[in-house]
Amino acid sequence: MFKAVVYVTLRESVLDPQGQAVKGALNTLGFDEVNNARIGKYMELELNSADRAQAEERVREMCEKLLANTVVEDYRFEIVEG
Repeated sequence: MFKAVVYVTLRESVLDPQGQAVKGALNTLGFDEVNNARIGKYMELELNSADRAQAEERVREMCEKLLANTVVEDYRFEIVEG
């Protein structure tokens, strides 16, 4: 059994209006040290896979087909046992 932790974020070249709204709100609340904010997605998946290589390949397929819009988003993931 493996657990995959997946992070999906907008590519640097893509504008992030939600991130800009969060930055503005934080600045308004007095957190002036925040210069930029980018919003992303975090997912945990429990996998019933035979080995780590198979788990990595399947998670990569999941990201490419559903979890990330690879036109405007980047993704990365970690596989841990247990």
